[in-house]
Amino acid sequence: MSDSVFVDTNVLVYARDTAVLEKQEQSARWIEHLWRTRTGRLSYQVLHEYYVTVTTKLRPGMTPEQGRDDVRALLAWAPTLPGRERLEAAWQLQDSFKVSWWDAQIIAAAQQVGCSVLLTEDLQHGQRFGDVEIRSPFLASPEEVDDGER
Repeated sequence: MSDSVFVDTNVLVYARDTAVLEKQEQSARWIEHLWRTRTGRLSYQVLHEYYVTVTTKLRPGMTPEQGRDDVRALLAWAPTLPGRERLEAAWQLQDSFKVSWWDAQIIAAAQQVGCSVLLTEDLQHGQRFGDVEIRSPFLASPEEVDDGER
């Protein structure tokens, strides 16, 4: 895969969530693929949400130290920082597409780092926001994205 894939919080959380095994397995498959191909990207917003979710909301959850270790490892995915440009882009997305503020920030972050795919279950599979296409990790496999089935 030559294109980068922006990963939303829910994909990372499902990879650690034992409550829904089929989603855990598919998310873990995606995460392993993105590590191997070095194409995973995310934002600090995603890291913040992930840490809070896995340490306070999952049952059983992770200890704070385990969550911190995961976040430290994910720093290798070059998380993008928010700034004025992304703020303006998120407002534009929110107004144009009527998406939530939080989703608009994720889409804008994916655009900012040049990702062609945003991996999330929170938006409609196949929907496009400029050069970014939404892919559900549960409706698409890493191989499909690799083969250019977008």
